[in-house]
Amino acid sequence: MRVATERGWVVLASDTSHYYEHMETGRVFPTAFHVGEMVEGYDRLRALAESPQHIIPGHDPLVMARYPAPSKALEGMVARHDVPPVA
Repeated sequence: MRVATERGWVVLASDTSHYYEHMETGRVFPTAFHVGEMVEGYDRLRALAESPQHIIPGHDPLVMARYPAPSKALEGMVARHDVPPVA
């Protein structure tokens, strides 16, 4: 899913990229049905996003560390993707 935000087009990768490391290194999730199509999916994500910092993987715990919560009460549960990552 591609979403227009104040910082630009952000791509919510869902299962196309489970973790940052997979896309950054070209590795695929161990249960991928078709490795070639998974790698092509990474290329598609890069084409849809304004930069690698605009791609949010679907299952990486680092997302919660890299993006702030909208409020103190939501820390660890919700992350804002309309702002740049902190790391």
